[in-house]
Amino acid sequence: MSVYKSKVSPFYQYDFQISGRRFHGTTKARNKRDAEAFERLLKEKAKQEVEQFRKTGNVPLTIDIAVGRYWTEKAQHRVDRKYFFAVLERLVQYFGKDKRLDEIDDDAIITLVAFQRKQLRWGKSKLKHAEVKTLSNATINRQTLVPLKAIFRRARVLWGYHLPHEPQWKEHLLKEPRERVREFQPEEQQALDRSIREDYQPWYQFLHLSGRRFKETLLRWSDVNWESGEIRTMGKGDVEVWTPITPSIREILESCRGHHPEFVFTFVARATSQGKVGGQRYPITYHGAISQWQGDRARSGVKNARLHDHRHNRATKLLRECRNLKIVQRVLNHANITTTAKYAHVMDDEVAEALERNAKSRNLSRTSFGGETQATDLR
Repeated sequence: MSVYKSKVSPFYQYDFQISGRRFHGTTKARNKRDAEAFERLLKEKAKQEVEQFRKTGNVPLTIDIAVGRYWTEKAQHRVDRKYFFAVLERLVQYFGKDKRLDEIDDDAIITLVAFQRKQLRWGKSKLKHAEVKTLSNATINRQTLVPLKAIFRRARVLWGYHLPHEPQWKEHLLKEPRERVREFQPEEQQALDRSIREDYQPWYQFLHLSGRRFKETLLRWSDVNWESGEIRTMGKGDVEVWTPITPSIREILESCRGHHPEFVFTFVARATSQGKVGGQRYPITYHGAISQWQGDRARSGVKNARLHDHRHNRATKLLRECRNLKIVQRVLNHANITTTAKYAHVMDDEVAEALERNAKSRNLSRTSFGGETQATDLR
């Protein structure tokens, strides 16, 4: 056997070669018998790896290599690439760089989900008197299961790896509550408008008027086409998001000219700290906007309000005005109108009116002859 004790470690090490390839590392065993048993398993696995390489040319795929390749080929081109890089990095940290993809099975995902359910939501551990909340089902799906599923699919379909123990993803995805549709009352909207900090007002008004998702409002000037009168960016699911430059939106954009050479919406630093100089303008960031919104919302006194509710608010009010679901679909940049249909309740009054018209029409079909009522056959 080729296991041996190192002077720098309490564990036995292994070091052997198969078909010219060297395999070495720690057995994590303190006695020789356990170390030898561990090495036998490694040798058997190594033989399978060598055979796989001979047939396919693919070396064993670890989570670190898979994530790196997925990032290079796909993820780095996402509009939310900084956020998604952190998502992928957490997956590697959880499994460990050397965890092989073909070793991640249903049991491993069950354990992972159980671990995620215990994690606190972002920033919640810093709130002293707030209710402690753990990650939601939607967050676990979006930040863990969906990215892993995408990596597995790419490894299997495009990279040609054999993953016989691939998890049954459909069984692991957590049930998410139906998305609520929140519409602000006039007094709520007025209170929110008054509470927003002055330098954040252009961004906030654009968020409110455009109906875009929050992340899709952090515009660059290169996204704005003055000649064609439109704004185009990449949004959720790498789908292009289109917004017309209406007179109201043009006025907002014009007010931001000259503030920054690259980014449209900026804020004024109130003090010199963290690399910023007081009085100078800097681009509004994802986390900066969230933090500012939370404070402004608290001052407004409006309860149960989220940034994303501005999108719902715009959609419901627009649909109530135009009565055209296709127009709302275009504004929200939904690929499928079934997604937009969740706002259809706005037209419930029209449904009621149609039912009443039908009832009256049926009554008119009944004609009276000589004081007797004769029902017309409606079959």
